[in-house]
Amino acid sequence: MLQRPFTTTGRACAPAPLLLTLPGIDNSGPDHWQSLWERDQADFRRVDLGDWALPQRAQWVARLEAAIASASRPVILVAHSLGCHAAAWWSAQGSARTTCVAGALLVAPPDVEDAPIDARLCGFGPVARQRLAFPSLLVASRNDPYTRFGQARRMARIWGSQLIDAGPMGHINAASGLKDWPYGLFLLRRLIASITPAPTPLLADGAAAYFAQRQTPSGAPR
Repeated sequence: MLQRPFTTTGRACAPAPLLLTLPGIDNSGPDHWQSLWERDQADFRRVDLGDWALPQRAQWVARLEAAIASASRPVILVAHSLGCHAAAWWSAQGSARTTCVAGALLVAPPDVEDAPIDARLCGFGPVARQRLAFPSLLVASRNDPYTRFGQARRMARIWGSQLIDAGPMGHINAASGLKDWPYGLFLLRRLIASITPAPTPLLADGAAAYFAQRQTPSGAPR
């Protein structure tokens, strides 16, 4: 269970981001870490991407655009599997709303090019070739049946994502036995901390100006 809202210590004045979860094919079930995070934290919202069983790239991208357009605060995308490619293709289309997305956690994106394990993935190929318009972490497993680690590294390089080696964790889903996946929560908090603006000091640079004004031309205090 999450212990506290997704705010950064000392930065309470900044609005908490809206965390949009993007599942993959067949949606994320009740034991998936995405579902558990949504259950335990009010700032998470699942995006209804449309047909989960027969995913259509254009539909998923359009649904994501609509979800971001309706957000009233900065957005962080929390994607798993094919949801990662939906995020990448959305960014690649050059939406004016890319500035609304502060960052993304991309977990276990599958291979959509080289004989994908599931034919339904082919509609999202090839891999979107544009660098993402926002900071991102790409988390990859060493024994993911849906992609080779080398291919995950290639996607991270193309998208400009920081690659996180999760070790042998399968497809990093409910079948991996992760429950609420504490390490994933750690990575998400780290991402949020890295993109949250530092708090402005009470006086900031104005303090120097104030005390300068308190000096006489000779430099003696008034």
